Amino acid sequence: MKSWGKWFFIFGAGSFLLNLFGLEFMLLSWIDNWGPGVGIGIRVGLMVVGAAMWLVGRKQDAAQPAT
Repeated sequence: MKSWGKWFFIFGAGSFLLNLFGLEFMLLSWIDNWGPGVGIGIRVGLMVVGAAMWLVGRKQDAAQPAT
């Protein structure tokens, strides 16, 4: 889960920054189909969900005893 969260956050943040310069990841080019406001919401949502997944995965890793 930690790995997925990291990638969600990277794609969300990267897409947000690239959008400021008029660029976009090919994988996420569909985001602005519903307008720029919804596109920003999806990008921010990707970052928030990714950060949450990363934090939860990190806590789960720390809670597991080393074998």
